[in-house]
Amino acid sequence: MRIDDLDTPCVVIDLDRVDRNLRRFQTYCDDNGLANRPHVKTHKIPEFARRQVALGAGGIVCQKLGEAEVMADAGLDDILIPYNLVGAHKLRRAVALARRVTLSLTCDSEATAEGLSAAFDQAGLTVALSVECDTGAKRCGVQSPAEAAALARRIDALPGLTFAGLMTYPSPGSQHEVQAFLTEAVAECAAAGLRADVVSNGGSPDMWTAHTVAAATEHRAGTYIYYDRSMVAFGAASLDDCALRVRATVVSRPTADRVIVDAGSKTISSDIINTEGHCTVLEYPAARLSKLSEEHGHLDFSGESVRPAIGEILTIVPNHACAVSNLHDVVHGVVGDDVERSYPVAARGRVV
Repeated sequence: MRIDDLDTPCVVIDLDRVDRNLRRFQTYCDDNGLANRPHVKTHKIPEFARRQVALGAGGIVCQKLGEAEVMADAGLDDILIPYNLVGAHKLRRAVALARRVTLSLTCDSEATAEGLSAAFDQAGLTVALSVECDTGAKRCGVQSPAEAAALARRIDALPGLTFAGLMTYPSPGSQHEVQAFLTEAVAECAAAGLRADVVSNGGSPDMWTAHTVAAATEHRAGTYIYYDRSMVAFGAASLDDCALRVRATVVSRPTADRVIVDAGSKTISSDIINTEGHCTVLEYPAARLSKLSEEHGHLDFSGESVRPAIGEILTIVPNHACAVSNLHDVVHGVVGDDVERSYPVAARGRVV
């Protein structure tokens, strides 16, 4: 099949770019003594996760249990879930997953740790548990190194748990603050007689400066397999590195400057992140995707001197590749203009 044989809207993945992206970051991690633990929420495809591990990743990251269960079914056997697991349903599933794979978890409260402890101790299992630290992103996490050490002591005292270390998801550009927090937290834990063997840092925007957080032992990046327009804006990649593209057909030109394509919010993420507009159109870089309705993309062509014809196919680099993956059942792997194979997005919608 050729790429022009695909109906639109559709997602195409440039397999040469994927391989180049994966190899480049794995080499960076190897050269800087960092374990690479990729976040598979970007692609949600077991075949790509296996490729990441084959190239040297020490394991994978899944944000939700459902995603981890899909990966375990596909043979991935070293999984970190950096998410507070709360409630009887999730605890039962976490125990079942731990019987199948090497599972690592995180928490940021005694309540969450105690729930995990009860579930794993009752099952006769022990799980590695790290303390999540808020180093500036203001999402989840303990608020100080002293709190990190206090929670580490509590984890160490609870049955069914082993204190593994520290984990953070920082805000972009905060390497200095992250290093200071983690260094102090490691020292506080050591003073309490606890070793933080794993210190897990994360994020794709700062992936190429991950080595400057010397306290970290591993880095969790996800978007680097595909990249996207936001990663270009952060300076982590070039537009040429972006492996995920959405192909969309022009279906209407109601005014001189308005072009409508068959890809709306159910196809292209509405996330803005750190950009203006919703995408870059490779054939018309001055065009601006100004609005998304459910099935229509509204393109402003006032900045372009040439207009596309009805029926023309446009190639779109979206702002946020991870969200686009979760909108599609299938993506198509291409080499040049040839469709090599189609990949089911096996963990699509696994948000529980």
